[in-house]
Amino acid sequence: MPASAPSPAYVAWFENLRNEDVPRVGGKNASLGEMVQQLASRGVRVPGGFATTAGAYRAYVETNGIRAALAQRMLALKDGKATLHEIGEAARRLFLDGQFPPDIADAIRDAYRELSRRVGVELASVAVRSSATAEDLPDASFAGQQETFLNVRGERELMDACRRCYASLFTDRAIAYREAKGFDHMEVALSIGVQRMVRSDLAGSGVMFSIDTESGFPRAAVINAAWGLGETVVQGTVDPDKYVVFKPLLSDSTLRPIIEKTRGAKEIKLVYASGGSARTATRQTTQKERQSFVLSDQEILELGRWAAAIEAHYGRAMDMEWAKDGETGELHIVQARPETVVSARSPGTIKSYRLKARGRAILTGSAIGEAIAAGKAVVIRSADEIARFPDGAILVTEMTDPDWVPIMKKAAGIITDHGATTSHAAIVSRELGVPAIVGTGQGTRRLRDGQELTLSCAEGEQGVVYEGLLPFEAQELDLAAIPPTRTAMMVNIASPASAFRWWRLPAKGVGLARLEFIVSNFVRVHPMALLQPERVQDAGQRRQIEELTRGYANPADYFVDTLALGVAKLAAPFHPHPVIVRLSDFKTNEYAGLLGGAAFEPREENPMLGWRGASRYYDERYKPGFALECRALAKVRKEMGFSNLLVMVPFCRTPDEADRVLAVMADNGLTRGADGLQVYVMCEVPSNVILAEEFARRFDGFSIGSNDLTQLVLGADRDSADLAKLFDERNEAVKRFVAEAIARAQGAGIKVGICGQAPSNYPEFAGFLVEQGIDSISLNPDSFVTAVGHVAQTEQRIASSLPGRSAV
Repeated sequence: MPASAPSPAYVAWFENLRNEDVPRVGGKNASLGEMVQQLASRGVRVPGGFATTAGAYRAYVETNGIRAALAQRMLALKDGKATLHEIGEAARRLFLDGQFPPDIADAIRDAYRELSRRVGVELASVAVRSSATAEDLPDASFAGQQETFLNVRGERELMDACRRCYASLFTDRAIAYREAKGFDHMEVALSIGVQRMVRSDLAGSGVMFSIDTESGFPRAAVINAAWGLGETVVQGTVDPDKYVVFKPLLSDSTLRPIIEKTRGAKEIKLVYASGGSARTATRQTTQKERQSFVLSDQEILELGRWAAAIEAHYGRAMDMEWAKDGETGELHIVQARPETVVSARSPGTIKSYRLKARGRAILTGSAIGEAIAAGKAVVIRSADEIARFPDGAILVTEMTDPDWVPIMKKAAGIITDHGATTSHAAIVSRELGVPAIVGTGQGTRRLRDGQELTLSCAEGEQGVVYEGLLPFEAQELDLAAIPPTRTAMMVNIASPASAFRWWRLPAKGVGLARLEFIVSNFVRVHPMALLQPERVQDAGQRRQIEELTRGYANPADYFVDTLALGVAKLAAPFHPHPVIVRLSDFKTNEYAGLLGGAAFEPREENPMLGWRGASRYYDERYKPGFALECRALAKVRKEMGFSNLLVMVPFCRTPDEADRVLAVMADNGLTRGADGLQVYVMCEVPSNVILAEEFARRFDGFSIGSNDLTQLVLGADRDSADLAKLFDERNEAVKRFVAEAIARAQGAGIKVGICGQAPSNYPEFAGFLVEQGIDSISLNPDSFVTAVGHVAQTEQRIASSLPGRSAV
């Protein structure tokens, strides 16, 4: 600190602060100092600045005779003699009418001049942030309780902003929050952080968590980004980009473990105001800005590494704000505080919600929490209307800010037009345990007062608003009650959006990840329509394809990137356990249903037994499309780093067909054995069992598909309602085929598991598989706990009948 620096009693520079200075400068400013001192060597950039101390706040309170008046007002609130609004307004006026003692004012002005000198300008533009001595603590977030003032320039503006920061310690929401958390109003002090403004008005900014904020998955960093200053993201007035990074692979600089990139609408941005008294102004974004990602992949990875470094330093999950300087192109961390909600959940249980009936879907948005709520909608457009909100209703509004917390506490569920998973509405909903669907775009227009709704956040990342009051149930899964087993218990996962929900399950990996779900729900386009667009005749579908692939010089790259992101997100929660990805197994009628698909698919009388699975991959009509699948999977393994990914070939009828498929895979970057790649085959056609030894020479493992095997053994269409009573995996003929497949695979020295529905549906079938000595069983996640119990019981029974043999 320079010799001319002001008295440390009232001002402290960030580089002289540490975490233990929370009582002196509050959690926010202490954290900034900690990062400046300890993380600069790790490459983490924090804009310089200084903090006023709690001593300065207390001197201001005493000099202006505020303490006694404040205490009197807080007592009136506690005794019910005045409303929260009346008390808050009176308390703030005490601060706004006050004057800084000369020595404190001089200390702040001197520090501002020094900061301007360091920045190299006459009058630095600064952010003035509130940092209460009771905020950002491990058990209380105090999110958005005090004010921040951006683009403050000049000594007069700075002193006014400081006074307003002090007053914001007694906003209505801050008073209510401290009351709820049991903090003494008179013991809390406020420090003011004065920090060099990052010119993110010329670039972008946002928030970042070192934990997945919905599922609590601790190995992901979640980043939201929008153009301009970051308040739009924090306040939820904009729908930002979302990026997710898998932290364990970030230490290898050759890898790019970005597992989600979702482009937000980003319709507005906050920038510096030009002229007038306003410091900032809201502007419409350009079409190019809306259609572009705010951050490059390299910038996403840099922020992800910073998130990991900050989390490792603090030893807990963190909530951060970042900004990119449009003049220098550099990224900066402008705030970091403990994440206090998701990371505090009990790791020993999973509460699972399930709808018992389906209704008409009205709206979708980002799901906050994993619960379901039902009730009548109350549409509120302004905080002036909150008094009419009844307990237990569904709150529908454009967005929320801290003033809305009192009615958010009363809501059964919350629906907003704007905002993302890191907006105010999302953060507070998590803290309150209230399910919310944010960023619906049109909730206040589509829904009406009194309308009966069911709000479901139990279907993955996308929340759905259904018409009517639908029945639902909740189940608490006790993970501590899951016994160990000899048999490797795995899970079947289809949707990348729901993969994070099940990370706590003690599964030994994913036994079946279906590519076709990702293609139909995320890619949506037939791969050949991207390679040969001129063959797509439908003008409407051509327009949809052009919209989906906008920003890609080569539309085929859209297929590869989207599929790779989906697969990587499935693989991440279970890394480093194996994740077996089955190559696409659409039938021709299903392929035809994709955008542009009708131009490439023949009409078949029986698609179930037609051109599907392996037979497509080497056929010249589809071979180029299959090459895109291979490119995507190779990208997941080699570029993203998920070497735990295994590939599985479905519906492979003959050994010759297997040879042809493996050759095409090798031509497209997926050579069996290279870089540890294992290739499995679905055992679902009787020929797979009869010729098991020949298939075993070509593959590393079998996965029994009980649905198709049952269909083909019994000659019963699995989709026929008329034959439903005949279709049964427990039929003796099917069981003999299954037993034979297990015995022959193990005799050939390769692994064998099952990924069909039968073990999930029938506990006795799971027991039969254990008796046959199967290596692994893959189950639907919601039946995992029950089925593992049955498997453990069977293993114990077998062990007890064989002296000296252990069940585990």
